[in-house]
Amino acid sequence: MRRYRVLVAILLGLVCVSVLLNVFLFNQTKKYYLDLNRERLDPLGLESHPLVELPGPGDSGEPTVVFLGDSRAAAWFPPSLPIGVRFINRGIDGQTSAQVRYRFDHDVGLIQPDVIVLQVGINDLKTIPLFPDQEDAIVERVKSNIAEIVAQARDMNAKVILTTVFPVGEIPLARRPFWSPKVNMAIDNVNAYIASLEGHDIVILDAYKVLSNETTTQDLYVDELHLNSAAYDLLNQEMGPLLVDVIETLE
Repeated sequence: MRRYRVLVAILLGLVCVSVLLNVFLFNQTKKYYLDLNRERLDPLGLESHPLVELPGPGDSGEPTVVFLGDSRAAAWFPPSLPIGVRFINRGIDGQTSAQVRYRFDHDVGLIQPDVIVLQVGINDLKTIPLFPDQEDAIVERVKSNIAEIVAQARDMNAKVILTTVFPVGEIPLARRPFWSPKVNMAIDNVNAYIASLEGHDIVILDAYKVLSNETTTQDLYVDELHLNSAAYDLLNQEMGPLLVDVIETLE
C-alpha cells in the first residue's frame, strides 16, 4: 500500500511538472508569436518613439546626443556631465543592424543631433547558431550596416561614438542548444572592424573591454544579453569624459 502511494505521488508530481512545462512553453510560444506579428506590422519600429520637439531656428540650445541601436542602447541611461546636453534615446528592443540602418532617417535624421552613440550588432550575431551556413554573410552584413549608419551620420555632420559590441553573459541551459562559441568569435570580428573605423569624426568606446575587465563580470548582467544599471555606470565612467571631449570639438 505504501509503495502504491509513493507511485501515485510520483505520477502526480510528473503530471504537475508536465502541466507547468506546457504552460511555460505555451507562454513562450505566444510571446514569440506576438513579437513576430508586431514586427510585421511595424518592421522598423517607427511607432516606438514619439516625435521630438526640435529647437527652432536661432535657438541657442544645448548640444543633442542620440543613443541609437538595439535594446542595449535603449537601456543606456545618460551619463552625468558637467555641461548641458540634450539626450534622446532611439534604441529599440530586438532590432538588427539592418533595422537600425533603415530607420535612421526617421529616428535620427529628423532630430539632426550633434553626436550619435551607436550600439548594435548582437541581434544579428546571435542568429549564427541557427543559420551556420550564413555565418560569414551575417558578420559582413553587420559591418556593412554599421558603415552605412556612419556614412549617414557624416552626411548630417554629426560626430559618432561607436561602441563595441558587448560581451555576452552566461548562457542559460535552455538556450545552450541554440548557442555556439562562434557567436563570441563573430563579436570579436565585428569589434575589430569597429575599431578600424576610428577617425577625426568617429570615436571608439571599447565597451567590450570595459565590461570584460571586471572581475565580477556576471554581476553586471540581467540575462545573457542584457546589462544591469551597475554595468551602465561602468560604461558611463568612460562615456562621460569621452562625450565632453567630443562636444568640445563641435563647431
